[in-house]
Amino acid sequence: MSDDLMPDELLDFLPCRTPKAWVDAALGNERLLMIDHAQCEKKAASTAMSLMYRYTSRADLLTKMSQLAREELLHFEQVVTLMRERGIAYEHVSASRYAQGLREHVREQEPGRLIDVLIVGAYIEARSCERFACLIPHLDDTLAKFYRSLVKSEGRHFEDYLALAAQYADEPIDERVAFFGEVEKALIESPDSEFRFHSGIPAAA
Repeated sequence: MSDDLMPDELLDFLPCRTPKAWVDAALGNERLLMIDHAQCEKKAASTAMSLMYRYTSRADLLTKMSQLAREELLHFEQVVTLMRERGIAYEHVSASRYAQGLREHVREQEPGRLIDVLIVGAYIEARSCERFACLIPHLDDTLAKFYRSLVKSEGRHFEDYLALAAQYADEPIDERVAFFGEVEKALIESPDSEFRFHSGIPAAA
């Protein structure tokens, strides 16, 4: 992995590194990797927009999520363009268990709900960043250059989500961050029946 691409704060935040078995599976399935990557960018933009509609009185959240949504949609367009150049058609694929596996632990009542959603967002962005870095040394120059640019923006997104969670919480968020870290670790390190951008260890590995 290109650890030098990622800030120490991000590496310290994640509870584990991506298993080599996932990297091997990704390198052997560029088509599905890119399709699901595009889908993840679109979902990230949708999540940011949903937060803007739900929390209209949170000025800092509105600003950060507006910026994030625009960036994620641009990334979506860029991924689809790269796919087209490689003869890969964008199509729907089923979602991985990852995001839902995190979100099912989000509290129902406010302000806990908002804090948990923001922490989950931080983990998703941080893991995306780490997976880009895992793949970069093994990719062709065009895709490696693109993923290298994404490492920087996804790293900022992780920080934005975490900063907003701390800002809007009534108490320190360390305990909730640690809790979701354990959930995230289990999702990344356990066998997974489907390969996706955020999937766990391929079941055949």
